[in-house]
Amino acid sequence: MERPELSIAVEHAPDEAIFHLAGEIDVSTVTQLTAMVNDILADPPTRIVLDMAGVTFCDSQGLGTLVVLSRKAQHARAVLALANVGDFLMRVLDITGLRSALMISSTA
Repeated sequence: MERPELSIAVEHAPDEAIFHLAGEIDVSTVTQLTAMVNDILADPPTRIVLDMAGVTFCDSQGLGTLVVLSRKAQHARAVLALANVGDFLMRVLDITGLRSALMISSTA
């Protein structure tokens, strides 16, 4: 079985870092995402955006990671927002009650 990959492209703007995510956020890819966000948090911009437009799947491990990263960003005095959240992910966030725990922005 082929391992799903997550590709992450980071775009830096003044006071903002945008992570363009494509692929699956799951147990095999959360470490990569966490490491990249932690790197940014070492010298955090005001706002970190996770552009979810290309995300095809997000499991419970992925959801947990998003919440943890959001809290880490708050501690670093940064805002972590999810942008371009697809219908399937929005439903999952509603079902799990995590929608209120994450900041969701309509655009990146």
